[in-house]
Amino acid sequence: MNARLPDVTLRGRMARARWILIGSILGSGAVFVEGTVTTVALPAIARDFHLGIAGLQWVMNGYLLTLSALILLGGALGDRFSRRRVFGVGLIGFAVASLGCALAPNITVLVVARILQGISGALVVPNSLALLETAFTGEARGAAIGRWAAWSAVSTALGPLVGGWLIGVASWRFVFVCIVPFAVAAVVAINVGASACDDPPRDSARVDYLGAALATFGLGGVISALTDGPGGGFNRPPVLVAGIGGIIMLVAFIVVERRVHHPLLPLEIFRSRQFSGVNATTLVVYAALNGLFLFLMLQLQTVLGYSPIAAGASLLPIFGLMLLFSPLAGRVAARRGPRLPMVTGCLVAGLGALLFARVRPGANYWATALPAALVFGIGLASFVAPLTSVALGALDERLAGLASGVNNAVARLAGLLATAIIPLAIGLGGVDVLRADQLATGFVRATIICAVLCAAGAGVAAMTIGDSVESSEASSPR
Repeated sequence: MNARLPDVTLRGRMARARWILIGSILGSGAVFVEGTVTTVALPAIARDFHLGIAGLQWVMNGYLLTLSALILLGGALGDRFSRRRVFGVGLIGFAVASLGCALAPNITVLVVARILQGISGALVVPNSLALLETAFTGEARGAAIGRWAAWSAVSTALGPLVGGWLIGVASWRFVFVCIVPFAVAAVVAINVGASACDDPPRDSARVDYLGAALATFGLGGVISALTDGPGGGFNRPPVLVAGIGGIIMLVAFIVVERRVHHPLLPLEIFRSRQFSGVNATTLVVYAALNGLFLFLMLQLQTVLGYSPIAAGASLLPIFGLMLLFSPLAGRVAARRGPRLPMVTGCLVAGLGALLFARVRPGANYWATALPAALVFGIGLASFVAPLTSVALGALDERLAGLASGVNNAVARLAGLLATAIIPLAIGLGGVDVLRADQLATGFVRATIICAVLCAAGAGVAAMTIGDSVESSEASSPR
């Protein structure tokens, strides 16, 4: 009987570790889904609150600003205090902020709640994978990470469809309500499995709160100027103060990171040409991805008259191809190196973005939107898995967590910049009323800009990415 005790103990620990996996999947899935379903809800939000482009930009950017600026801080807090506790606090905050979004009586309250969602999400995302490292070892850890990646991809794929259905049968507010049960269930699961998670503080160094504040307020000032400037002019004192102040804070952030002993973002990691290159590629291609999805949802619903569920379903071919072919792209990159699939994937995605320009009033979905979605999806499927493996492998193995955090932050920053800059570039910055004719013209321009960004990503990858980084299978658009 005594000989069986270690086996019983091991089985009990693994059972509890599975609860950690479930909680990690549910928690990160809630954050990932929120990033896609809100895009589908934008036309309905615009109708209810009588918003123009600037208002919709703030709905998106309030969330993306704090999420992108604070992801590294979220990881540092998990290392400093406890990954499980920081993850749980983030989930509770995310649930409360989501309810705030659902109950928002006006655009101001909605944007404030979105900002709080981003802050909470920044605590969740970097610690979801880190918890698996704490709860699993050896082959079990690899299997757990694989399941996490697969379910993250599924949640990303189903998010727009489920969100579109909720908007159609109820209201855009239920897009935020539906997140709450998943966040609460994740907290419960993490606490059930707590005994399997040996999670003492790992880092006694001081957390770089000053760097996090400078990055957040610096980005906030610049984004505020880019969003509000077109409406009444960039020469207005509030816009000038926000823009110039933001730039000064971002410069101060770089100075602080060079001088503090334990920086949030160690700048020396960018001495690696490959690491700098993969993050530059991430920035431009994910900007194209976010910009295209934003204007495609507006084009389909506001100009072509699609229902929310039909608009959400239009993205399914893209995510379906990601699920099917990302593992294949990972294997190709492992055998022949990541540069070829990354460059090819960027170019194919750029062609898909151009094909979306044919989605105009009167266009048939099967003849225009579907072929564009298939080409764009094949491009992304070829690109994302090799990019992820390069981002993780470009630095020393002991810095893999930092490398992942930086690349995650850059992917979110890309969405933030796309939402702020592309409307300005296509002549829709500051537009108070979403007119169908203006959107139709702006959509074509947006697809061209997104195609150029994809081509730029191909160029950066060709010049900076080598063929010696080991590949990792699986990933999804983040």
